[in-house]
Order: sequence, then structure tokens, then C-alpha cells
Amino acid sequence: MDGGTRYSIGELARRTGLTVKTIRFYSDRGIVEPAGRTPAGYRLYAPDAVARLSLVRTLRELGLGLPVIRQVVNQKLTLGEVAAEHAAALDAQISILRLRRGVLTAAAQREPTPEEMELMHQLATLSEAERRRLIDDFLNSVFEGPHLRAHFGAARRSMTPELPDSPSDEQIRAWVELAELSLDPDFRASLRRLTEDHAPARPGDVPTPPRPDMFAMVRDLVGPAVARGISPDSPHADPVVAALTARCALAHGRPDDAESHRWLLHRLEAASDPRRDRYLRLLALINDWPAPERLTPVIDWSVTALRTRAAR
Repeated sequence: MDGGTRYSIGELARRTGLTVKTIRFYSDRGIVEPAGRTPAGYRLYAPDAVARLSLVRTLRELGLGLPVIRQVVNQKLTLGEVAAEHAAALDAQISILRLRRGVLTAAAQREPTPEEMELMHQLATLSEAERRRLIDDFLNSVFEGPHLRAHFGAARRSMTPELPDSPSDEQIRAWVELAELSLDPDFRASLRRLTEDHAPARPGDVPTPPRPDMFAMVRDLVGPAVARGISPDSPHADPVVAALTARCALAHGRPDDAESHRWLLHRLEAASDPRRDRYLRLLALINDWPAPERLTPVIDWSVTALRTRAAR
């Protein structure tokens, strides 16, 4: 029982820290109703109005709208139900804000044109299904074809980014850059050529046994020379080049001669695209994988070494 105690709107304002105007606003909307009126018609409130208004202020500070607050104070919704619903809404807003911040941070680092800025924004705000379609289109352009699809299924899966539900700023920036790369027709064509160069025999061709990965051979044989700082055009590079050409010729069933060296040079020149390394590094960031080893330095070293010796 409240013992008949009643507060004027001014007293209620003093007890709650709210303004008279704010209390009148809530009162007019049925969130806190007067318990009576003075003979002169001024509103009077019961003591429980203090706790009611304190709850209203808390919920407003948390961002809840008046219709929801009215249902809470009128006990049509529990605080637990409202908190869960509002937390889910905040999660969605946080995700959107994180995406926006990622785009703005990337833009600050790149000085994009207005058109590039619009593209970055569009790529960052794609839905999961839209992101999947974009990446599927890119990977189809690289691996499509029965003989490629069957042989490179694992490679295709390993090149698929999976942006988390709550990505970090770094992952968002990586996704935007990776998506831009995947839309680049020249990059698509470069990867397609690389894929076809390393594809197995087509149906009707003379079958060949599985071959070691050329890039793995280049990395294993040339990597130590790059790490030691051996110049590709120096005599110290000769044993490395000889081992590389011999190993690749043996793996592909070719004689280790000048023609085979030219063939290897052509293959490596086609693979010498730093965008491939960049794509794989961005992919690792998005998927939270360990950073991959860069192949561009060993491929470039090999290309220079083979060109130098071809010109002698």
C-alpha cells in the first residue's frame, strides 16, 4: 500500500532526475499514468511511478523504442524477452557498423575514386548468399570444364573464402580487396591459363601419371638459394638451376634440353603474378588460416635465372 502518498509532477521530476516535460510526454503516451488529479486538475502520481520512470529511462538509454517500453511497463513483455530481442538487434547493428568501419578504414588507406568507394561499399555489404554467388562465379571462370573440375576440386575448395558472422576489421578489409581481385578480368584470365597449363591430359589425349606439383619443386629447390641471397644470374646459381630443370624435366617426362628449359620458362612466366600470392594471403586472413608462404620471390628468381642462361 502506498498510504495515499501522491507526488506532483514537479516532485516526481526531482525524485527521478527527469524533466517535467519528459514526464508529461511519457504520461501522455500511457507509459506512466497519473493516479489522480488535484482539484485544479494537476496530475498526481503514486510512489511506484518513481521506479517505473527509472526503468523507462534505463530502457531508453539502451535504445528501446516507446512501443516496446510500454509493453514492458504494462507487463505484456518480460524484461528478459525484450533484452534478448534487443541484443539480437544490436548484434545486427554492430555487424553493419563494423562493415562500414572496415570500408572507411580501407578507403582511408587507398584514396579511392568515388566509383571505387561505391564498389567497396557494395562488396562489404553483400549478403552471405551474394558473396557466395560472386566467389562461385570467379571460381567457375578459373576451374570450369569437366577435365578441370574433376582434377582441381580440392584446389577450388581451398580458394573459397568464408567470411565469419562477426568478422574483424582486418577480415572485412581483406574481403573487400579479395572481392575486387576476383572481379578483375585479367586476374581471372591469368589464373585460368595457369590452371590449364597444369591440368592433366584431356579425354582422348595420351594419359600421363600424376606429376609432382611444379610450384612445390620450385619452392623446395630455389627457396634456399633465395634465402641465402644468391643472385639468379651468378655462377653460384648454376647448380640450383641445373637441379630445377632436371627435376621438372623428369617429372614431366621430357628430356633435359634447351627446348625443355624454354617450356619451363614459359610455364613459370605465366605463373609469375603477384596477385595470386595476394589472393592467397587475403584468403588466409578471411578464413583465419596461417599466412601462406609467398611463391612470387622463388618464381621470379627462377624466371630470371632461366632467361639469363637462355641468352648466353
